[in-house]
Amino acid sequence: MPAMTVVLIDPDEDSRRREMAALRYGGYDVHTVQTVTQAITYLRNHRGDAVLVDPAPLDAVQLVGELRAQTEVPVLVVTEVADELDVVVALDAGADDYMAKPVRVEELLARLRAALRRVQRSGEPAPIVTDDFTIDVAARRAFHPDGSEIPFTGVEFRLIEVLLRQPGHLVSREQLLQEVWGPRGAKNPNYLRVFANRIRQKLEPDPAHPRYLRTASGLGLVFDVDGRSGPVR
Repeated sequence: MPAMTVVLIDPDEDSRRREMAALRYGGYDVHTVQTVTQAITYLRNHRGDAVLVDPAPLDAVQLVGELRAQTEVPVLVVTEVADELDVVVALDAGADDYMAKPVRVEELLARLRAALRRVQRSGEPAPIVTDDFTIDVAARRAFHPDGSEIPFTGVEFRLIEVLLRQPGHLVSREQLLQEVWGPRGAKNPNYLRVFANRIRQKLEPDPAHPRYLRTASGLGLVFDVDGRSGPVR
């Protein structure tokens, strides 16, 4: 099983090195970024299981709010000593936990494990199993019937994830472009056609006549896990 990945945002180099060492000691892969925008871009294109962030010198509430608007993974704030009000407003903004520096390695890892467990208990989706493939949404992996892995890119899997929130139902072009590609998506509607075709090449027995990923002309896409060709809902 691949190691979980923590996205780390901390402007202080010494603190960042300590946190990276602690996370790697705990068995996590670590990806460091300098800004929230970089973190969101990474999470759109790669698997990320949690975000660990020191907002200084930025506003913690704004930063957490921006992250929470774009991702459902746990967000843990680790920052200098703050008063109770700072903690409350950060949690209200969507943070899963709030710790004051210096934080002990074992406490940091324990709080991270607890946040990840809460996410898993809150409704981790069951794998999608068909005659032609299996998609494990929680693990962000897909497999052929013989067990070999289907090599999806981060963007391809993000598109699948959004569609599988409403299997068998139409998801509009506008929603897909916004959720997968963000503001630039509205300016590039061709993205949807290109990436849908890539996914069909990897999943469909006959990509020219798709059973699972179907287009509603001018409207959007439908991912029908039953592989039926019934009407779009």
